[in-house]
Amino acid sequence: MSQGAAGVERLTVLDLFAGAGGISAGFAQTKGFRTVQAVEMDVAAAATYASNHPEAAVYVGPIQDWLIDRDIPEVDVIVGGPPCQGFSTLGKQDVEDERNVLWREYAETITKARPKWFVVENVAAFLKSPQYEALVAETRPDGLLADYSVQARVLNAADFGAHQARRRAVIIGHHRDLPFPGWPTAGFSGRHRTVQQALDGVPTAWDADDLPDKATDFRGFTLPGVFRTTDLHVGRRYTNLSLQRFAHIPPGGNRFDIPEHLLAPCWVNHRSGSADVMGRLRWDRPSVTIRTEFFKPEKGRYLHPSANRAITHFEAALLQGFPRDYQWVGSKVAIARQIGNAVPIALAEVLGLQLLGAARGQS
Repeated sequence: MSQGAAGVERLTVLDLFAGAGGISAGFAQTKGFRTVQAVEMDVAAAATYASNHPEAAVYVGPIQDWLIDRDIPEVDVIVGGPPCQGFSTLGKQDVEDERNVLWREYAETITKARPKWFVVENVAAFLKSPQYEALVAETRPDGLLADYSVQARVLNAADFGAHQARRRAVIIGHHRDLPFPGWPTAGFSGRHRTVQQALDGVPTAWDADDLPDKATDFRGFTLPGVFRTTDLHVGRRYTNLSLQRFAHIPPGGNRFDIPEHLLAPCWVNHRSGSADVMGRLRWDRPSVTIRTEFFKPEKGRYLHPSANRAITHFEAALLQGFPRDYQWVGSKVAIARQIGNAVPIALAEVLGLQLLGAARGQS
């Protein structure tokens, strides 16, 4: 642990596969953590992380290289979400995807950093994968993680105060010398926060077609930025045909509400499949999961509740719970990827509070 500004002990954190820093941002809101190091291979995401968490040393590169190149610090907590594309229920699953085995590097880090607790976040399908079974097997007496025990649940971020319904697998591990810290209470179950609450005060019209013309240097790279969340209210121009289609979709509706004469030929006889395609959000409910291509209506339920357009990067960041003064680095596509890959801040915060409660119980 380290001493905070008021002399209060803060738990030290190592953030793996850190992305834009959603977990660290949620933990920081508790005032009880200090991230000492982060590992992220995407340069723009690492720059975003470093801009918001200046006290953390940020390693830019694959975790495999970091494990070889650097001395691993001992910390109280390890957090992270290994890449999940190989497990995702979107598109074709690939059990051979090389990203599926990155949990092994996470496990190797645990053996070196010797945390009291660790948190793994991933898509819900991870808990039904051979990789999860292998991870649990490593906690047996002869395994790599023999000193640890794990428990797992699928949590809906909306039940914990997020403005989106995002179901994620959360694995909490603890050293066997310590009790399991328990699961946070789903304090918002049955009274979810809404899109309206998240976007309160955001103008219906976007500010510009592109991000402001700014550049920053980071580790030898010149990247767009640094932008604040409020700079991200940027949109895209649509064809008249697209605008006509959007106009027929009511709140909660989707492509099945579009008249046949406006449908693409491939849609005319295709009346099944996802009901989220070209879907419109509702003001009075949480959003669907914010993914990396939220700016494309054809990718999901990402139409604004009342405007004939997809949600902007600003709105997506707010639905994820990022503060309005959070700093971002990268192109529009790169920042969208950072937003979509992040853990909702509200979910990260309640997980952090749960670990803080466990730590105080041991002090």
